[in-house]
Amino acid sequence: MNIGQLINQIILMFGLMLIGVLINKLKFMHAQTSSDLTNVLLYIVSPCLIINAFEQPYSDSRIKQFLLAILGVVILYVVEIIVAKLVFGRLKNENLRRIAQYGSIYSNAGFMGIPLISSLFGAPGVFFAVVSLAGFNIFSWTQGVSLFKTNENEEKTDWQQVLLNPNIIAIVLGVFLFVFSIKIPSVPNQIIKYIGSVNTPLSMIVIGNSLGNITFSKKMLNKEIGLTIILRNLLFPIIAIFILQFLGVTGIAFYTTVVMAACPVAGLVVLFTLQAQGDAAPAISLMSLSTILSLITIPLVFALGNVL
Repeated sequence: MNIGQLINQIILMFGLMLIGVLINKLKFMHAQTSSDLTNVLLYIVSPCLIINAFEQPYSDSRIKQFLLAILGVVILYVVEIIVAKLVFGRLKNENLRRIAQYGSIYSNAGFMGIPLISSLFGAPGVFFAVVSLAGFNIFSWTQGVSLFKTNENEEKTDWQQVLLNPNIIAIVLGVFLFVFSIKIPSVPNQIIKYIGSVNTPLSMIVIGNSLGNITFSKKMLNKEIGLTIILRNLLFPIIAIFILQFLGVTGIAFYTTVVMAACPVAGLVVLFTLQAQGDAAPAISLMSLSTILSLITIPLVFALGNVL
């Protein structure tokens, strides 16, 4: 796939986001509606898309690339966590410190990554994209959540919540179907495909609706937010390129994992900040600016992946 195809697809997705912004401005979607649609995407649509991606003949070469991608994603997260700690760990502002660390480490793998990969590469791409999605869910709900814990809300990691996430269950089920080459009966298989097909437009509309609530100003950008965006949108994806090349990840597995790594800041940074009773303004600024700038940075990272 060439860079032109990627740019066209990203422009298309941002067009869908603008529809979401328009829906917001026309007040066609209220906060509860957006929340309900988010749950539908997370717990029904995305798992169906994942299961459908694993419905393909077993291949030794494909499973080898899958396992190498897993190793690459784990190494990348370890590097990101260490670098984020070194860069932002000494910030005196606790709220900004945890927002910057989480925002630089975790990309919008589910809401932006999976739809983009699905549009670019179809089911073969989603097959490898679930590696990054699983990594996000496991690390975000363990290390990511721990960044926002205080003495007042200190709790042990809820591993049941992590492992029983519908996307993790769908990945485990999908791997089982792939390894044993099990075919889902025609009618339920068609239902799964139909549900999964709405993932891209619905995800982009929901993101656009969220962006529609934001009023942009110069106050949104400070040096910490700017540095976080540089790490999240550029530096960490470039590090991912070198890690994957070193491990021998190639083809769709390589490009899929790089694009997933290049996605903007995860929207959960806002939710976790609110749960920790912190000021959500920096988190909202970070998420929105990172998302908008990804229109430029994702193609840039992809181009670097082609030449490095």
